[in-house]
Amino acid sequence: MTQPSQRSRRSFLAATSATIAWPLANIRIGTAADRRVHTADYPFQLGIASGDPAPDGVVLWTRLAPDPLNGGGMPYEDVRVRWQVATDEGMTKVVRKGVATASKDWAHSVHVEVQGLQPDRTYWYQFSAAGETSGVGRTRTTPVADVMPDSFRFAFASCQHYEYGYFNALRHLADEDLHAVVHLGDYIYEGGTSENLTRRHNSAETVSLNDYRNRYAQYQSDPDLQAAHAAFPWIVTWDDHEFDNNCAGDISEQRGVSAEQFLKRRADAYKAYYEHMPLRRSTLPHGPMMQLYRNVTYGRLAQFSVLDTRQYRTDQPCGDGKEPQCEGVFDPRATLLGDIQEKWLCDGLAASPSRWNILAQQVMMARVDQKPGEAVAFSMDQWAGYEVGRQRLVQFLADHQIANPVVLTGDIHTNWVNDIKVDFDDETAAAVATELVGTSITSGGNGVEKGRNTDAMLAENPFVKFFNAERGYVRCELTPSQWKTDFRVVPVVTEPESPCLTRATFVIENGKPGAERA
Repeated sequence: MTQPSQRSRRSFLAATSATIAWPLANIRIGTAADRRVHTADYPFQLGIASGDPAPDGVVLWTRLAPDPLNGGGMPYEDVRVRWQVATDEGMTKVVRKGVATASKDWAHSVHVEVQGLQPDRTYWYQFSAAGETSGVGRTRTTPVADVMPDSFRFAFASCQHYEYGYFNALRHLADEDLHAVVHLGDYIYEGGTSENLTRRHNSAETVSLNDYRNRYAQYQSDPDLQAAHAAFPWIVTWDDHEFDNNCAGDISEQRGVSAEQFLKRRADAYKAYYEHMPLRRSTLPHGPMMQLYRNVTYGRLAQFSVLDTRQYRTDQPCGDGKEPQCEGVFDPRATLLGDIQEKWLCDGLAASPSRWNILAQQVMMARVDQKPGEAVAFSMDQWAGYEVGRQRLVQFLADHQIANPVVLTGDIHTNWVNDIKVDFDDETAAAVATELVGTSITSGGNGVEKGRNTDAMLAENPFVKFFNAERGYVRCELTPSQWKTDFRVVPVVTEPESPCLTRATFVIENGKPGAERA
């Protein structure tokens, strides 16, 4: 990739905002007529979900799609959808109910922001439309801001490439005893079909709004993914494959793609993402822009700073492969977060009263040398490619003595536990934070417990406490005094069924950055 100047980037965005009529900009969520709409098939084939919980409510989501893989199959009109929330799974003790609009302009998706619920409590919910009723989902509100909960349990996951296997890890996740799930990106993959893989994508590479809608529909038709969504509220963010591989701001990985073309595609990708995620209206995209970074808190026990390391980043300074650090890595203008998001993050961390401060983000923060011996190679798509910004953030954590910072990472299809330092060249430097990296749900196919170069990689990077290349998810339990992490793995994803086991457990003690194996 080539790097345009910051001035040219700003000039382009200013020009396009005035001249391009982005499809999203003028769309409104309409009011449906109160009449019976008939559909050719069951309209809740993509399941139901909840997300972004708060002390008094949560977002409830569904999409009406009787023919999900072919545009949805709904008539081109707004449709009324009834919803209800109950304190029992049988839905007999209803405490909130209402009517929402499934807008024809938003793929007949529904985002209900329920309010008036009790804090830190489990609820069940259900939708009905077109004479049909959805399944029942379970969700949970968060504790109020000034309460210190005894414990909080969540799991995080990422990278669920449909073609590489079955989402059996998500079936096991759905059976866990959790308060929430955090998804760190690569919910879909945008590529076309491939030969000799376990399953097949439903189209060539996604480039249009209809392409992205059909791809989300294919993924959300999976019963294991539906089960995990229906079991817990999800806190979601994206990485690159929700749009385009290794994307950086308005810059395409492919040569010859103009910023205007790329942003048009990004507007379609962002719209489809919103249509299929349990997100609040505050994240509603505006053309090629969508503010996804936000905070989700669990009383005084935990604060999630949910980050976006794709939309605002400058181009990878040395290409997007594994390379020695070139001069551009040390450019203070190079950024993963952008100035506004970085300030928002630091301000929020400085003001946080939480015992555990969690950065839910996408790419590895630890600067891992991936080449044994004197030669070095770092991933330029990760924080190692933006060294000044990485050091600035970690130094901020140290200088402001942020309580128990823990970084959650996806992206690379392997499990890691890393100590985070300001200066990785100083082996005696103390850890400032802990990084937990989760493997993929399926991406890469069946994994292995230990790669052939694992020992050499660990010797090269003494701050790495654990590495594993199986598939699965990461389960965490927080108390005021301790953070416990279980790396849950499935040996096989190329078959629908697989056992799930805990490959390793690590513990972080309150006030002691760095994890230790239990």
